[in-house]
Amino acid sequence: MSARRVVITGLEVLAPGGVGAKNFWSLLSEGRTATRGITFFDPTPFRSRVAAEIDFDPYEHGLTPQEVRRMDRAAQFAVVAARGAVADSGIEFAELDPYRTGVTIGSAVGATMGLDEEYRVVSDGGRLALVDHAYAAPHLYDHLVPSSFAAEVARAIGAEGPATVVSTGCTSGIDSVGYAAELIREGAVDIMVAGSSDAPISPITMACFDAIKATTPRHDDPAHASRPFDGTRNGFVLGEGAAVFVLEELDSARRRGAHIYAEIAGYATRSNAYHMTGLRPDGAEMAEAIRVALDEARLPGEAVDYINAHGSGTKQNDRHETAAFKRSLGAHAGKLGDSGWVVTVRGVGFRLGHA
Repeated sequence: MSARRVVITGLEVLAPGGVGAKNFWSLLSEGRTATRGITFFDPTPFRSRVAAEIDFDPYEHGLTPQEVRRMDRAAQFAVVAARGAVADSGIEFAELDPYRTGVTIGSAVGATMGLDEEYRVVSDGGRLALVDHAYAAPHLYDHLVPSSFAAEVARAIGAEGPATVVSTGCTSGIDSVGYAAELIREGAVDIMVAGSSDAPISPITMACFDAIKATTPRHDDPAHASRPFDGTRNGFVLGEGAAVFVLEELDSARRRGAHIYAEIAGYATRSNAYHMTGLRPDGAEMAEAIRVALDEARLPGEAVDYINAHGSGTKQNDRHETAAFKRSLGAHAGKLGDSGWVVTVRGVGFRLGHA
């Protein structure tokens, strides 16, 4: 039996400068940027003091006081984005078999903001070496265990199938979508709500990236501080946000007349097992992931019209990705335009348009 084809029929995005998918698309298509000096805390002690923050009021997006009290900011993003994606899909989730409906949420750093804040409380601002647990929030355990993100989304939409958090660093979101697509292909589920959420703009996260000099110290021009593949690049800008998709089987989507955004035609993931933070300059592992994804999609490299790179703005990553694209796509890598029907994102192929 051939594998089932998987399509995207709903989506929602929460991003700096563009809360909502339409607003986010406008931000991108108009070439605007949303990076600015950090406002969440005093960034003066840090090497990098710019970030991409979201102007987000959870109550304006329908969260209750209890949900806001219970959930870390990243979990709030995930729930709001999931509800938006479900609404966009037009699926009546209450009519679905809950055991055939699942959730995968990717997160690179989990509930960083919640944990950072709670540590300040239980340590009395860092003055206590032995923290006082009596001051901890009652839902601190949910901040510690990232699986709470998927559980919160599953609860919000009424899903009782697989509920999984994928945490693979910067590829967490795309790996979450790839994993969800595989579950539908193999027939384990019919509907998946899949995406990613992170809210890492906290002192501890800034300190970690400062230590390895991965974030930019360009404070004089925050709007243009992020400049990957540029000769003057000197690190990335830390940001927050969430994006969630509704995935379903193609025939099901056609039967109900759904709007189909894209087909997930191929997916692959690889690990270089090379260094904790370093990347091999030849891009071999990433090139292999791209090759396998294209093979699964049954598409030649020449069919790729657009590459959405990680683009961290570090010399090491930019060289790694450039080498990977040239290694996997050959001379075609230098011919890519900015409009097309196949997107390759870290080894994941999306066939755009109606299937």
